[in-house]
Amino acid sequence: MLTRLRVRNFKSLDMDVELGRSVVFVGPNNSGKTTALQALTLWELGLRRWLERRGGKAVAATRPGVAINRQDLISIPVPSANLLWKDLHVRSVTRKGGRTERTNNIRIDVAVDGLTDGVAWSCGLEFDYTNEESFLCRPIRHQGYDDTHVKEAKFTSIPEVAAQVRVAYLPPMSGLAATEPKWEPGRINVLLGEGQTAQVLRNLCFQIYERNHDTWAGLCEQIRSLFGVVLLPPRHVTERGEITMQYAGPTGVELDLSASGRGLQQTLLLLAHLYANPKTVLLLDEPDAHLEILRQRQIFQILMETASGQDAQVIAASHSEVVLNEAATRAQVVAFVGKPHILTDRGSQLLKALSDIGFEYYYQAEQTGWVLYLEDASDLAILREFARLLGHPAREHLERPCFKPVATNLPKKARDHFYGLREAKPDLVGVALFDRLDKELQHNTPLTELMWARRELENYFCSEEVLLGFARSGRPGDLFEHAKSKQWEPAMKQSIKEVRAALETLGKPDPWSPDIKASDDFLEPLFKDFSKRLGVPLVLRKSDYSDLVRFVPKDHVDPEITEKLDVITAVARSAKPTGG
Repeated sequence: MLTRLRVRNFKSLDMDVELGRSVVFVGPNNSGKTTALQALTLWELGLRRWLERRGGKAVAATRPGVAINRQDLISIPVPSANLLWKDLHVRSVTRKGGRTERTNNIRIDVAVDGLTDGVAWSCGLEFDYTNEESFLCRPIRHQGYDDTHVKEAKFTSIPEVAAQVRVAYLPPMSGLAATEPKWEPGRINVLLGEGQTAQVLRNLCFQIYERNHDTWAGLCEQIRSLFGVVLLPPRHVTERGEITMQYAGPTGVELDLSASGRGLQQTLLLLAHLYANPKTVLLLDEPDAHLEILRQRQIFQILMETASGQDAQVIAASHSEVVLNEAATRAQVVAFVGKPHILTDRGSQLLKALSDIGFEYYYQAEQTGWVLYLEDASDLAILREFARLLGHPAREHLERPCFKPVATNLPKKARDHFYGLREAKPDLVGVALFDRLDKELQHNTPLTELMWARRELENYFCSEEVLLGFARSGRPGDLFEHAKSKQWEPAMKQSIKEVRAALETLGKPDPWSPDIKASDDFLEPLFKDFSKRLGVPLVLRKSDYSDLVRFVPKDHVDPEITEKLDVITAVARSAKPTGG
């Protein structure tokens, strides 16, 4: 089992994290999750090459390093070897008086600690750029020899137990080929490394079936319980040199495996690889790919249980919120937000808070350093439109905030969520903006609580001027283009008159009153009546009310809108994103 990973200068990644029996890397796109998996495959490749050519010796008499060709990087396809180096910097140059005084290679370091049969070990490798097609690999240097020329440097040794480690990189299922030749085990590994999972699934199943029928039966039962289908034994058709495999659906009809769904194929690939390669460190990139949400939790559980039974270690990279929340209690979670760090080392109370809240909010909060609470997503869209109309700096912060809807408009809901997140990120700040309430809000806390003076946000653009401006626009370019503005404006005037009269009859506030619930009591019935008059489908739904903001004259925007945007901007600017 690998227990620690340290990486320096590899692509965009610098990291030092502990690893457990089951590890899940989570984080946004381009945060380094896949890069960390690739660093492990690079380490394993370097280890194999060194052991093949030099054994456990740190320095050979003729050449202190073994060459690795770019084409050997089947799991890390790059057109040029320097793309492996951070910012493409492969050498550092020291200048003095305008002249080059010294040139040093910048090395990639990948060090791995492990535990094998109760024996702890550490094995670090360094990689030196040679040219676009190759680079050198050797055991990592002892501390204090970083800037020493390779001929004078002292190097660590390769522990014998490290040679027992087997690392396998498994990318997402890429579909299944119509036919599949029978491959030798080495070729299967190469194809997997190249991401050609479509070429090997039947071969993996054939290996399992040939080795142990009981193991095959267990795999079949797992697939049956998950997908309701029966896997039929794979066959080697010698005259064609192919592996064929079928399955029987719920009706009993037998179909080729290529006819199965991508989710079934992805799950079968993961489980088959575990059964075919026990005691392996399995690196999974997006194991939840092609799986619907309802399946992801169940399959993650089965995957962890199978890995444990096969004495395998699983290190997975995932975007799935379902996998993320499941991993909170079943695996070690490493967040790739800022500097990669472990999330599961903060205590059981924190884990409970985060699993109840949803880990996805924690990641977003780490990225932004602040949280925004509003009634729903339509309020966020309206604020964005006001910020755009005013040219307000809040527009930037409202583009991708850590946003949590509080549909109940209850301050306690927002506080519970915010302070739960703050258990994990103590410097988190936030803004909670509520409709007008008849209760006191809290002040001078990390969560800035605000309410609107008017009944709700929609009241700030609900005016006859705005609605007639909308009507005069005729919504050009959409499906109502045929309805000319000459028809729209009188229809809007009549609808306003009708709904206003109905409100008066019902004893409700005037449409332009700050006390009316503008969205439900006025705008919704207004647009239903307006659309009916035009003889078209509903012109504007509540989720699209932000479209009305563009018809508010800039000099008519209530100053309170600017005040609230100012607060949001101030809080967002005071935030401390992790790694920021």
